[in-house]
Amino acid sequence: MTILDGKKVSNDIKDEIAAEVAAMRERGEKVPHLAAVIVGEDGASLTYVGSKVRACKRIGFESTLKQLPESTTEEELLELVGQLNADPEIDGYIVQLPLPRHIDEQKILMAVDPDKDVDGFHPTNFGKMALELETFISATPFGIIELLKRYEVETSGKHTVVIGRSHIVGRPISILMSQKGAAGNSTVTLAHSRTQNLEELCRQADIIVSALGVPNFVKADMVKDGAVIIDVGITRVPDASRERGYYICGDVDFEGVKDKASFITPVPGGVGPMTIAMLLKNTLLARQRKA
Repeated sequence: MTILDGKKVSNDIKDEIAAEVAAMRERGEKVPHLAAVIVGEDGASLTYVGSKVRACKRIGFESTLKQLPESTTEEELLELVGQLNADPEIDGYIVQLPLPRHIDEQKILMAVDPDKDVDGFHPTNFGKMALELETFISATPFGIIELLKRYEVETSGKHTVVIGRSHIVGRPISILMSQKGAAGNSTVTLAHSRTQNLEELCRQADIIVSALGVPNFVKADMVKDGAVIIDVGITRVPDASRERGYYICGDVDFEGVKDKASFITPVPGGVGPMTIAMLLKNTLLARQRKA
C-alpha cells in the first residue's frame, strides 16, 4: 500500500511555481496576482481562503482578499465581480463557495470572466475541458489527475467508479479519467444517489474516486484487493473531546480499507492540499497566457 501524499506533492508544485515566479521577477515581468472573494463568516471558508492567501505569499504571488459581510446583496457582489473582471492587475480570482442563501451562486459564477476563472467553474471552461481544449480545469479534479501522474498510477484500461456527480468534482473527474493521455484512458462509471447496486459496482472497480461527503461511506467490503482509492470527502465531525471541537473525516474508512488498497489518499493530507496547489497553477497559467 502506497500513500498518495498530497501534502508532499503540493509542496513540490508550490516550489516549482515559486521558481518560475522568481524567474519572472528576474526578467522584469509582472508576477501572477490572485484575488479571493468571501461573503460572510463561514468558518471552513475563512480557513480555506486564509490558506490560499498564505500560499500566495510563500510562492511570490500578489494576492488580494475581498471579505464582504453576510448582508451583501446579490447586486453588490455582481458589481464587485465586474470590477475584478475589468481590473488588469488581477490575473485570476475565485468567489469562495458556499454563498449566503439569498445570493444565486450560479448567477455569480456565470458573471466571472472565463479568462480569470481559475476555479474552472464557468461553463465555458467546463466545456473546453470536456473537449480537451486548453482551459482552466477545476482545481480538485486537476489535483487528482496530477497526483495520479506523479505517482505513476496506471489508469489506462482500468475501471474507475466515481461516487458523486457534482459539477465541481464528480462530473469533471469522470470526464478527465476517460480522456486520452496520462492518468486517463480508463472506463468510467459515474455513480450517484439513484445508482443501484453501488456496493457491487465498487467491488468491480480498479479505481474508486469518492466525492460524496458522507464520512466513512466506503467500507473495506466495498473494495477489491489492489484497488486505487481517491478520497475527496472532507467532513467536520463534531467531537467535544478534541480541542477544536471536531475532527476531519473522509468518505473512506481509511483504517479498514488501507490494507486492501494499492494506493490511497489520506484525509487530511491527500486531495485537499492538491486543490490549493492547482489553483495556484491555474493562476500562473492565466498570467502566462496574458503575457
